[in-house]
Amino acid sequence: MDWHLPFTPAVKRLITVCGLLAFALTWLADIVLLARSPDPFHTATNWLPILVTGPVATLAALETRFSPPLLRRIWVVVVMSLALSCVSIAAPQHGSSWGALESAGLVVLVLRTTAQTPRTATAAASAAALSFAVLTLPVRRGSWSAIVGGGYVLTVALAVAITLGCAMRAQEARRRRAITDVRQAERLALARDLHDLIAHHMTGIIVQAHAATAVYPTAPDKVEPILRNIAQAGTETLESMRRLVRVLREDNHTALRPGDLLSELSELTASHSAPAAAGASPCAARLEATAAARTAHLSPEVEISVYRVVQEALTNIRRHAPGAQAGVRLDADDTWLWVRVTNTAAPKRTPSPAGGHGGFGLIGLRERIEALDGTFRSGPLPDGGWEVEAALPLPTSAPGQGAFHPPGTHRPSDRG
Repeated sequence: MDWHLPFTPAVKRLITVCGLLAFALTWLADIVLLARSPDPFHTATNWLPILVTGPVATLAALETRFSPPLLRRIWVVVVMSLALSCVSIAAPQHGSSWGALESAGLVVLVLRTTAQTPRTATAAASAAALSFAVLTLPVRRGSWSAIVGGGYVLTVALAVAITLGCAMRAQEARRRRAITDVRQAERLALARDLHDLIAHHMTGIIVQAHAATAVYPTAPDKVEPILRNIAQAGTETLESMRRLVRVLREDNHTALRPGDLLSELSELTASHSAPAAAGASPCAARLEATAAARTAHLSPEVEISVYRVVQEALTNIRRHAPGAQAGVRLDADDTWLWVRVTNTAAPKRTPSPAGGHGGFGLIGLRERIEALDGTFRSGPLPDGGWEVEAALPLPTSAPGQGAFHPPGTHRPSDRG
């Protein structure tokens, strides 16, 4: 499970720097107290929490690409901390240290295991073991005042850490449920679109079949072209039906009428360029389609998916980067159709976009595109803008053939 905090990358970096600074200052305070003791290295239980178990607990609480799994780190730290506490209890020695850095590392581990461990039972067991290790730390001092006062402070710290961890865990569960709902809704929307377009094809087949029946007695030579058209329409319908069985379907839908994709995209980019409201930042969108994209034979579900990609991308540009310049580009080869929507950085910063953050439109687009055997990706550009790109197979390609070409890679239509 990953951290999914509603912060920008800059804020996340600031939180990381502040956390590292807090650990460093805590360790510095431990070292200063150790240096001020009369004989700092005479008692092992005095310097071990500061120079060994404290740094180990801190490293276990941090997350790097070289870190072992979280549960393994947790149990190693628990065993080390409890072993040192048991030694202090079994052989009390004057001057044993508590270890503020070790306490901080254990509390952060409680927060992390509560928030991030996938299984609830494992998270509860790990948090309980860590809490027990934390509450035994004041026993190392061997005085009732340290046990009572330290136990109170650590109990409050544990309560705060567990509460925050549970809140983050609940937020992650809500996020996952929302993603599941969005994916399911996108499957249903795709199924409705396919159902309506298949009905459109079947209507055409029926009309042509009646026409062939009507003209056959008087003009038999005109029946053959009609039969070829019926065969082609039937093939396209079967291709759509193959995809239809992969998604669910609802009956309470409204009919959709297919139109010309480039005309609809032109209207969409024109409406995006129109001012949204008086005083709003002007937005400009440019549509570009290569000759291969204009002449490509697109299945109905691909046309609708391309329209949905452009529609969602332009909506996000207006919400998150008002005033930015947008570009829509269609490209194709013999097997794939690419649609790419990019925008420049916003002229001015928008602290709170209309409708707020945390939408799931891109998740729904990914679900729609992948249901059609395509690929989808989105991400920032080096100049501060954003990019959304989808690749969809053309009807002549078999599922799984071809590959997705990221921006900047060679495509057949890019040849000079």
